[in-house]
Amino acid sequence: MKYRLIDGQLNPPAEPEAIDRLSKSLGFSLPRSYIEFLKVHNGGEGFIGENYIILWRAEELTDFNREYEVTTYAPGIFLFASDGGGEGYGFDREDAAMPIVHIPFIGMEWQYAETVARDLPELFARLAEINE
Repeated sequence: MKYRLIDGQLNPPAEPEAIDRLSKSLGFSLPRSYIEFLKVHNGGEGFIGENYIILWRAEELTDFNREYEVTTYAPGIFLFASDGGGEGYGFDREDAAMPIVHIPFIGMEWQYAETVARDLPELFARLAEINE
């Protein structure tokens, strides 16, 4: 899949070593579509349709999840992006398929997590469709 931002920029590929370090440090496997994304784009920032997104770099993921205290407030979610405002996107590790959820940073609790896509290509497609 070719990932596109309307306004903004996707980064060059993540270094293979960064992906390996990330995978080894997590203790779980990230979804294949996300690993494939990192091999082409190590994050990026901009608009998909009218929706803003900041896709974090592989090197930032562990720190951002720790800083947002995800394991305390929403264990089982692993964040990988933000909407640039008060909400994040993450993988639901409680589900074997690891769908993508949208969750607020303030008041981060499972009850507020909303499943928005089954994988990264679908997230891009859905965000592009919203408000069209």
